[in-house]
Amino acid sequence: MKKLKDRWGIDSNSQLFIILLVFAITGSTAAKLASPLVSLLGITQENSHWSLYWAARIFLIFPIYQVLLVSFGWIFGQFKFFWAFEKKMLSRLGMSKAFKS
Repeated sequence: MKKLKDRWGIDSNSQLFIILLVFAITGSTAAKLASPLVSLLGITQENSHWSLYWAARIFLIFPIYQVLLVSFGWIFGQFKFFWAFEKKMLSRLGMSKAFKS
């Protein structure tokens, strides 16, 4: 855990716990929200090829996850960490100009 704390610039175990909790809640919530959105688009496992269904879900999970990560980070008092994390992740995907601040 010390390596992770050093890498992320975290001082305390409680802050690390909160950050890991936010990651867990965000991933679960994004996956849960993607299912009804895919159904809303008319793509279900019953009427679509499995690859289309899962591609649509993954395509929807990504932006949902990005928004929720910063939102839950703010709710748990870790906005600064997650905003920096978000900018770094999006810059690696070539979207850095959208989040200059």
